[in-house]
Amino acid sequence: MNNEAVGVNMHVVDAAWQEWLATNVSRGCTPESMIEAMVQAGFDAAAARDIVGRAAAEGGVQAAAISPVDDSARAYHYDACPVAAGNRVRAHDRDVTVLMRVERPQVIAFGNVLSADECTELIERARHRLKRSTTVNPDSGQEDVIQLRTSEGFWFQRCEDPFIERLDRRIAALMGEPLEHGEGLQILHYTAGGEYRAHFDYFPPGQSGSAVHTARGGQRVATLIVYLNDVEGGGETVFPDAGLAVMARQGSAVYFRYMNGRRQLDPLTLHGGAPVTSGDKWIMTKWMRERPYV
Repeated sequence: MNNEAVGVNMHVVDAAWQEWLATNVSRGCTPESMIEAMVQAGFDAAAARDIVGRAAAEGGVQAAAISPVDDSARAYHYDACPVAAGNRVRAHDRDVTVLMRVERPQVIAFGNVLSADECTELIERARHRLKRSTTVNPDSGQEDVIQLRTSEGFWFQRCEDPFIERLDRRIAALMGEPLEHGEGLQILHYTAGGEYRAHFDYFPPGQSGSAVHTARGGQRVATLIVYLNDVEGGGETVFPDAGLAVMARQGSAVYFRYMNGRRQLDPLTLHGGAPVTSGDKWIMTKWMRERPYV
């Protein structure tokens, strides 16, 4: 399981947080890394230290000498967003409509990112190649299957053929990032009841497993989620700490940026995929790195 927040109710340790604490303690995650994740998810530093200390003691883990967290040093600085200004963005070969801009966190909703035919082609290409989705193990960096992420996925190689190259170039231009900084396009499928509980897309600093992934291109800096179908019920992309929810509509997308020029990481980008209550949900995800991804 990724050492990430799975739900936020500030200082109340609900069932989701209890499960998260128990899982990470059993896997031997350090108290410091757990406190880091909780603070980034919105917990008070002192409360996080107390909660993790008690969880570690119950799990038989020594939690002594946990250093205090300087909250003032963590204040995230919102610098200029790389996405072009205006109500319409020329993205390589296509004009994309801006539906909403939020400054804190930096979230932008787009319309007309993909055509209906492009969405259908991506779904059909991926449909018979799906595998159960995974998350990054905080200690080993390996990909683990967890109950908190109930989807199936498939990865395209970056620019693997002319069709995928056109989409990769369009998305890179839309996000304002170099093409070579992008990971491959990922297709995800959620059936009724499927969800991805609240998490961060960046790799938590200080965790040994993160180093495996940041060695290839550095930290993730921004995400674009493109909706490939109209979801009959549920399936919104939710930012619980920001009070935002973006509906899943075919061809539209949501962009969010979580690393600034100072290499700070924005805890307000905690987000999740709400449960699909009716029908199914297909999305395409693009992650950008701070350096060329090889």
